[in-house]
Amino acid sequence: METVSSPEVFLHIKVVMGMVISLSLARVLTGLAGIVQHPAKAKVYPIHLGWALSMFLFIIHIWWWEYRLQAVPAIGFGIYLFLVCFCSLFFLLCALLFPASLDEYGGYEEYFISRRKWFFGILGLTYAVDILDTAIKGHERILALGWEYPARNIVYILLCAIAAWTPNRRFHTAFVIVNLTYQVSFIFRLYDVLG
Repeated sequence: METVSSPEVFLHIKVVMGMVISLSLARVLTGLAGIVQHPAKAKVYPIHLGWALSMFLFIIHIWWWEYRLQAVPAIGFGIYLFLVCFCSLFFLLCALLFPASLDEYGGYEEYFISRRKWFFGILGLTYAVDILDTAIKGHERILALGWEYPARNIVYILLCAIAAWTPNRRFHTAFVIVNLTYQVSFIFRLYDVLG
């Protein structure tokens, strides 16, 4: 079998991943635009909007970070499949945030709380899979991130488990506010410049 150079493989994988990530981003933007276009159609829920903003940041951040895949010397089908599945988790999260219809719910609050186990279960899984994604980029990369990266992911997994379990609005409000604040800080402190 012919060996293909790493830049060509990276470009091919980047295009496929970009399609899946684009669908995720489109789902969030379409959902937000729908709220603006038809504000009376479904009652808005600030916590839901906070998680929509968080997913927007997470998606563009992960796409920014995946640039580092070009440093991987060889990518087989297993890693390719893993990466496409990883990107698919983002689409599932975005589809859960913005369903095709809210007809059976009284608005986004009722919908979001009723689907919290799915949303936070998949979000927690995404943080676990993110560790594997980073490991693909090399042991040196994990070490370069220091203790904060694995600690962050473990804390997020635990918080997602609590969020999936509890319908407590105060917890959900605090979680989304702390999440957005930390997410912006994390991106600009550790991932601001590709290198």
